[in-house]
Formats: sequence, structure tokens, C-alpha cells
Amino acid sequence: MKKMMGVCLALCLVVSLFPVNMTFAEERESTEIVNSAKSAILMEKNSGMTLYDKDSNKKLPPASMTKVMTLLLIMEELDKGGIKLDETVRISEHAASMGGSQIFLEAGEEMTVEDLLKGIAVASGNDASVAMAERIAGSEKEFVAQMNQKAKDLGLKNTQFQNPTGLPAEDHYSTAHDMAVMARELLLHDEVTNYTKIYDDYLRKGQENEFWLVNTNKLIKNYPGMDGLKTGYTNEAKYCLTASAKRDDMHMIAVVMGAENPKMRNSDVTSLLDYGFSQYEGVKLYSKDDTMKTMKITRGKPLELNLSPEKDVVVLKKKNDKKSKYETELKVAEKSDLPLEKGAHMGWVIVKNGDQEVAKVRLETSETVEKAGFPALWQRSWKNLTSFQRF
Repeated sequence: MKKMMGVCLALCLVVSLFPVNMTFAEERESTEIVNSAKSAILMEKNSGMTLYDKDSNKKLPPASMTKVMTLLLIMEELDKGGIKLDETVRISEHAASMGGSQIFLEAGEEMTVEDLLKGIAVASGNDASVAMAERIAGSEKEFVAQMNQKAKDLGLKNTQFQNPTGLPAEDHYSTAHDMAVMARELLLHDEVTNYTKIYDDYLRKGQENEFWLVNTNKLIKNYPGMDGLKTGYTNEAKYCLTASAKRDDMHMIAVVMGAENPKMRNSDVTSLLDYGFSQYEGVKLYSKDDTMKTMKITRGKPLELNLSPEKDVVVLKKKNDKKSKYETELKVAEKSDLPLEKGAHMGWVIVKNGDQEVAKVRLETSETVEKAGFPALWQRSWKNLTSFQRF
């Protein structure tokens, strides 16, 4: 991604992509909604609004919820074309040696990226996670460095990883808030829910070592709209879940950490989601396919560049709120270096309700922009000159 220039954009970039001041969280007794978990948060994905908070910045072991970040780096690598779903990955001795949740990979075995992705998303396979880490970064250690760098890029100050699996390790921690932010970023890759919402499937179908995948998140089967994301458990972490559910224009993310047992964990998540869907409604102001602004790139090809939101621009309001009025402001980079990749960040769509900022979505380029060659620049100059002479 090319470096952006311009005062407006520079000022925006000092703020986290997911501002913590954007919240509707109310002063409520924590036991009203969350009874078991040590820490919890409810965030709406599209708007970034926090609707409920219980010690969400408390550092705790995330267990296998760590794989939310692992999945995020996998999805980004797929988007970049560095790996392909039908590519086969050879399993190392190290990856095959992982304990805990696994899909029982054997050293020297080959499995497609897509099946390894299923193994991570559905069965929480530690062996599959390490195999993908090694494929993407060359080693597990280097992949962990990429995980920690991504956490910094997202503005997360209370997260540190030591492995891509969530197996117990010293100084391996995160928070409910940070997990929600990671989940929000992961869900920008719409395709990931094709895997995280699978309840059961098979690997090596029809072979002697056929393996039945069953989702560790049982709410996938019985909570309406549930499409992911990741459970977690260790003796220290207790029972954790980063869950997402979608209804109409709202996509809720609920995170609970440190619940006493699976039943209590699921009860806390269900209570959070029920609260969000019952009390709030989403208002979609713009689609991610809408053109918000057209820029002229005098030295670029094409000459005109459309900017669109990174995702749908949705604001939340209480269901009984009749007074909200929304105003939209665009902050666009004054100039940028060429070439520009498709999806390059060029500014922000900011929505306000009075003085309160209620949504902030990145503006992106809708296509690739190359540097225009000399013939194209000469032709444009000649056209401008002849137009001026006619005038």
C-alpha cells in the first residue's frame, strides 16, 4: 500500500481505525447481561460502535481465539495472491507435532490451503494453523512477528502473541476489546464466513484417514444469523468466544473471556447479542459500491478515479430514537504517490449526529492507477492547449 500524503489524511491517521470513543455503552450493572465472563464487549461491526463493555481492556489469555488473527493474515495473503485455495501445502514435522485441538496432520502429508483453512476455522486445528503460518511466512516465528505487527497496525496496545495457535505461553495475551477489533477487520473479508459458519464437514473424504470436522462454536447451529468466529479454552483462559451474528444491516461482534464453563460462555454471548439486536437498529447510508467522490489524477492512468467506502456505511440508533439526523463529511488525501493499488486508502467517510461522530469508514480506490506514460501525458497537454485556444 502506497504512502498517502495530505494534511487531512495525516491528521486522521493518528486516530485508531476503530476509535474507542464511538460508543453507546450504557452505565449498567455488569451482571444484567454478562454473568460468568471476566471480561466482555459487544461491538457492531459496520459502525464500530461499542454497545456494551465489561472490563474489555483487561489483559487475559485468549486461548484459541488467537486464531482470529491467524485467519486474518491468511485471508490477507489470499487477497494479495500470495497463496491460492487450491494450492497444496506440505506439512512439516513441527506442524504435525502440535498438541491440543488438531486435525491430525502427518509429517509429509499434503493438504490444500482451503482444507487447512477449514481445519482452523471449524475444528480449531493447531497443526493446521502452524502449517499455514510456515507456508505464509517461512517459519512460525516470523509469522508471529507478522501477527504482532498487524496488531500494532490496528492500533491495539494490549495484545501480544507468542504463537499462532493460542497454546499456553508466557506473555501471550489480549483483551476483549482487541479481539473485537481483530474480528471486525477479519469480517471485512466476506469470504471467511464461508468457513467459520460451517457446522460440520469432512477432510480427506472417502480416504482411510477421513476426518469429521465439527465446529467448536455450537451457537452456529442454534443462534439465528450466527456466522462465526472462534472459541477458545485453556485451564488458565477458561472458556472464551469471539462470536459474530448478522441480521439485516447489523453485524454484531460479541466477545467473552474467562467464563466458567461452555454453557455460561454461550449464555453470556447470547445475552449480549440479544441485547444488541433487540435495542438497536442499523441505518445503511451508503453501500460499499457507491462512488463517494471522483478524483482527477493528472499524471495517472486512468485520468479519473472513483473513491468508494471500504464497506457499507451503517450507523446505529436506538429503536425508539426519532431525533437523529446524520451529516456526512469526506476527508480526502490532497495527493498521493503513483502507482496506486486497488483498495488503496485515500481518506475517510465521516458521519456525525450533531457533534457526535457515529461512523468512520475508510475511502478506497475502486481500481488500480498506474503512472501515465509520456504519450498519454502529451496527448492530455495537447488537448488542454487546443481547448484553451478555442476558448
